[in-house]
Amino acid sequence: MSFPRPHRDDVLIAAVCLFGGLLLWSLGVHTNGPYAPLPSWVTLVPLVALAGLELLRRTMPRTALIAGTAAVVVDPFTPGSIVSLLMFADIVYAAVVYGPPASARRIPVTTGMITLAVTIGFLAWLREPSALLIGLVTGLVSFGPATTGAIVRNHREAAEAARLRAEQTALLAEMDRTQAVVAERARMARELHDMVANHLSAIAIHSTAALSLDDAATTRQALTVIRENSVEGLAEMRRLIGLLRDSSGDAEPAAAPTLAGLDALVDQARTNGASSGLTFTLHDVREQAARLPAPVEMAAYRIVQESLTNAIKHAEEGEVLVEVSNDGGRALTVTVTSPFGRRPGPRAPGSGAGLVGMQERVALLDGTFEAGPAARPGPGTGKIWRVRAELPVPDDKEPSG
Repeated sequence: MSFPRPHRDDVLIAAVCLFGGLLLWSLGVHTNGPYAPLPSWVTLVPLVALAGLELLRRTMPRTALIAGTAAVVVDPFTPGSIVSLLMFADIVYAAVVYGPPASARRIPVTTGMITLAVTIGFLAWLREPSALLIGLVTGLVSFGPATTGAIVRNHREAAEAARLRAEQTALLAEMDRTQAVVAERARMARELHDMVANHLSAIAIHSTAALSLDDAATTRQALTVIRENSVEGLAEMRRLIGLLRDSSGDAEPAAAPTLAGLDALVDQARTNGASSGLTFTLHDVREQAARLPAPVEMAAYRIVQESLTNAIKHAEEGEVLVEVSNDGGRALTVTVTSPFGRRPGPRAPGSGAGLVGMQERVALLDGTFEAGPAARPGPGTGKIWRVRAELPVPDDKEPSG
């Protein structure tokens, strides 16, 4: 059987105690006096045994306690050594501090019961008040160290629990920070796409038309639209870059777009999509007195903006219809339909980021979103591309003032 390597502090404790015990024995200093039944040299047996068990106080605390108890029982029958009692008290303390949780709970109770039993037993046997001293010594070398060890262990476990809670709190804070950064990056990507994609799409379509058609009037009209969208796109980019660079927090934030700007948005789409044979109609049947939360209005505006941009880029000739309604103030419904099919003439490439952005905006508000081809309503054949978003309106919105 191989024993684990003892801790260097345990080696020092064992060496000091053994040397001190041998010194006191050589000087004839004993605890039990000259009336012990065993000779003086037997005092060295528990002394050496307990010194050896001190080496196991951390690595094998229960084994050290059991063997130490057997050794200390022999000590009262010898002239005795105070060092042996001190080493046994240290072994009891170490068994509570370094032993398993079950031992840490049981040892104080067991030593308390042993102390009480020894005190009562010697009082009944000797029938003298001095018998209380035997119970006191028993408590000092057993129950006292066990109780002290239990207090120390509880403090250590509390400190370890506090450290783990601090680490978990720091980990959760880091996770929250990472999620906040990811969410902010996604929000910035949506805003950048929604603000600039419309202008760039118009520029791409009209520049292609200007290059493909050898007509001075058409070229001039296309260049005019290109210049207007370039200027507006640059202004939007400068505003966004300025907001990102400004870390002071003193600048006033730009006003968020609202549904009041839908008319201007449709007019701009009408200008950009005229060369593609598209007409744009806005059908707004909302209750004008109803006031919507800013996040809902902004999401609805961006959904209409992105849907119109996609129509300009991909829809064939026909009508693009924007419908906005609110269901008794409980939800805002936005529907944008456009002709579906391949169209002749210039088209701007798409990446699908617009649909992803619209889905994310609706998901943040716990709404429903659908986009895809659908049957054309009414008589006739063919399909349309329909984008429909339903945005719930919270019940605790502020009343209009």
